[in-house]
Amino acid sequence: RHAVIFGGVSQHNQVNQLKSHVDILIATPGRLLDLIQQGFVKLSDLEIFVLDEADRMLDMGFIHDIKKIIKLLPQKRQNLFFSATMPKEIIGLANTILTDPKMVEVTPIASTSDLIEQHIYHVDADEKKNLLIELVKAQPTEARVLVFTRTKHGADKVVKFLQKVQIKSAAIHGNKSQNARQNALNDFKNNNLKVLVATDIAARGIDIDDLEMVLNYEIPNIPETYVHRIGRTGRAGVKGVAISFCDQTEKNYVKLIQKLTKKDLIVKKA
Repeated sequence: RHAVIFGGVSQHNQVNQLKSHVDILIATPGRLLDLIQQGFVKLSDLEIFVLDEADRMLDMGFIHDIKKIIKLLPQKRQNLFFSATMPKEIIGLANTILTDPKMVEVTPIASTSDLIEQHIYHVDADEKKNLLIELVKAQPTEARVLVFTRTKHGADKVVKFLQKVQIKSAAIHGNKSQNARQNALNDFKNNNLKVLVATDIAARGIDIDDLEMVLNYEIPNIPETYVHRIGRTGRAGVKGVAISFCDQTEKNYVKLIQKLTKKDLIVKKA
């Protein structure tokens, strides 16, 4: 038996599930702490602790909650720790949780779908804003655009200038609440938003049917991230377009991407 608990919704149904003595509990850190404090969850008999998407937890600001949860776990347990990236903060967290761990590394995805047209614009950083507005406005009314930035601040900045020119848009990143992220995603899926702007970690697991375009407002500094980003279009036999804006500081990132994917990007003129 298993149960799933998460914030942003009433806890009533979740508490009822817990009363049936579950074997596997899947939880977000905040709601888990709430229910522990209310006495609905007891961890004394826990045998296996799994921390998934640790780097996303860091980005979403959950690390302090996770550390609180770890202090409540029985000392004798098996730990499983998963992370797509290993920044120093995540390595530090892993060292506090794991004892003499066995590390398994999975080879990252290197290929991109032939259904995706990959274009690149070489522009100055201050030209990106107007080019994005121009490209979005040129899309058919029903077409949606998923835009990626490297930072949360960058995502908010893009939304701000898009909204100024009446382009319906929203951002999802670690500083947004679960409700805000879910609402933005639902609006985008239901065509109530033209543009969804996302950071890489916040966009993990997002699945959008028939997405017409992915746009890299900022080139990712990890080449595998590019493959993940553009893989959200060109699915299920339907063609898609991936556009990248590259300024002077990002040219080396493009070289790394082309080395990984073994594909040249089609150069377009702004």
